[in-house]
Amino acid sequence: MSQTSDRRPDLDWIRVGAFFLLILYHVGMFYVPWDWHVKTPRPVEWLEPVMQLTNPWRLTLLFLVSGAATRFMADKMSAGGLAGARTWRLLPPLVFAMFVIVPPQSYYEILEQAPQLAEPFWSFYGKYATASGNWCDADGCLITPTWNHMWFVAYLLVYSLLLAVVWAVAREPLRRLGEWLGEGLRGWGLLLWPIVVLAAFRIVLMPMFEVTHALVDDWYNHAVSLSAFLFGFLTARSLTLRDAYIRLRWPALTLALLAWALFATYAWQYRADGAEPPEVLRQVMRVVYAVDQWCAIAAILGFGARHLTRGGPVLTWLTLGVFPFYIVHQTVIVVVGHHLAKVGMNQALEAAILIAATFGACLLTYEVARRVPLLRPLFGLKYRTKPA
Repeated sequence: MSQTSDRRPDLDWIRVGAFFLLILYHVGMFYVPWDWHVKTPRPVEWLEPVMQLTNPWRLTLLFLVSGAATRFMADKMSAGGLAGARTWRLLPPLVFAMFVIVPPQSYYEILEQAPQLAEPFWSFYGKYATASGNWCDADGCLITPTWNHMWFVAYLLVYSLLLAVVWAVAREPLRRLGEWLGEGLRGWGLLLWPIVVLAAFRIVLMPMFEVTHALVDDWYNHAVSLSAFLFGFLTARSLTLRDAYIRLRWPALTLALLAWALFATYAWQYRADGAEPPEVLRQVMRVVYAVDQWCAIAAILGFGARHLTRGGPVLTWLTLGVFPFYIVHQTVIVVVGHHLAKVGMNQALEAAILIAATFGACLLTYEVARRVPLLRPLFGLKYRTKPA
């Protein structure tokens, strides 16, 4: 099987785009009527189908691309080196975020959702850090310290360490499995079989295991995310599959858009009136969701492989920047959104200011962190005694 020998710029571009799209998605979470940490007092219902345009696939795509990036690392080092590199890259930012970046999210969540429990921030922080807040209401308790949006990093760390163990004892079998997948999925099976797997997860596991992001009880989420991570790892070097993605990009895009239209219509119909959909329709929509989930990913990988073929300094800068951006973005959205909502300005202008403030704060954080050696590991950057 034909395999790549170098890191693929298309996957780096896709990773950058997916992370920036995730930032916009979380801005949307402030406005869409769904539950979130803080909410606008003027929810925008028409955002629901817009949000569902990316909701089925955005994080699955990130896990797949992260698995591919891990493969390019693994081929250059021992299993122990891989475990050490991923731990050094992911654990310091995770711990730092849980105790420095994330606490304001929980604080403002209490201010909005349980104002009777509000207290000065430093008093709150002492309880947050020691898990002694006892912030409970009719909907449950706020457990701290928490990782909130950093759950993705926690899961990626766990998956990477598990993979390093398997890589240590079964490197060649994993490589052969990747080659077999590349050959076996070179035709329409590249669209069909992942849809079958994802639909099975959604039909069998999702009704039993709600998505919690709590690691220990999140089995439907693990089934999807870990499978995507492993698939990206196993097939990252396959030129055969890359060519298959390119060939199938237009059919995949068509199927993804049709599935999105069907699922968004279904979700809109049953969104707020309390009516329960018929069980047969519910099961059909779980399959439709899986079609959207995988075909959107396949289309993105196909168009990326076809058009995003050049690297360069801009891609290098962006690739290094997405992790610091990801670490700080949600806290900025929560804090700025909470205070902007009190002003009562035109909502379109408010949203534009919130987006600009979020990206501006992320950019400032990145530019400061990359220049301060001690801050670099806390934001997922390699430690250097001199700034880059």
